[in-house]
Amino acid sequence: MISVIIPTLDEAVRIGALLTALAREAAPYEAIVVDGGSRDETPALAARHGARVLATSPGRGAQLVAGAQEAKGEILLFLHADSDFPAGGLAALAAAMRRDASAVGGNFRLCFDGGDGFSRWLDGFYAWIRSHGFYYGDSGIFVRRAVYDALGGLRPIALMEDYDFVRRMEACGKTICVEEPPLRTSSRRFRGRRPAAIVWGWLVIHLMFHLGVSPERLARYYDSARRRTPSTGAV
Repeated sequence: MISVIIPTLDEAVRIGALLTALAREAAPYEAIVVDGGSRDETPALAARHGARVLATSPGRGAQLVAGAQEAKGEILLFLHADSDFPAGGLAALAAAMRRDASAVGGNFRLCFDGGDGFSRWLDGFYAWIRSHGFYYGDSGIFVRRAVYDALGGLRPIALMEDYDFVRRMEACGKTICVEEPPLRTSSRRFRGRRPAAIVWGWLVIHLMFHLGVSPERLARYYDSARRRTPSTGAV
């Protein structure tokens, strides 16, 4: 069985569609929605669509850890609430892991739903960094439960919890990328922002993380940077 763990915060607009897509899957799974204090109807909608709903303090890292602790599946799939889950995605994941017993985990090929040039560039950029072993939570990270436990699990840090876990998982053994069907994610976080500023922000955060800057400080920087508009002239 696959445990699908979905952290949420005010995702009432999207959570129903995601859980409906999962419900159409033939592969056995459980859906665990870990809510970080939504002010909308996210928890009620998730429960109505058959998910097990947990409540935690805000923070994606802490939410993912809480979901993994309650999961019962042999494979854990960490999925963002703004994902458009593809038909047959769970079956493709399960089949890929069955074919290669040495694979410790992996992710899906990621596409962005925006029709603009930057979204199309991101499709290619994410494919390129994946070929070098880099990928993030928006691409649907999955891992064998036994491997997750052996690695000590995700760390409940304020930012870069996905990057931190993937680096440890990649060092642990072979990973796979489910190319077909790809996972599609929202481009909403890029709207109204300059592409150059977005890429520069990513580079700064990665550098600061490797220099030992605390995830809490990085989260404050990230939250501030992504809210600035192009008119401010700031990054």
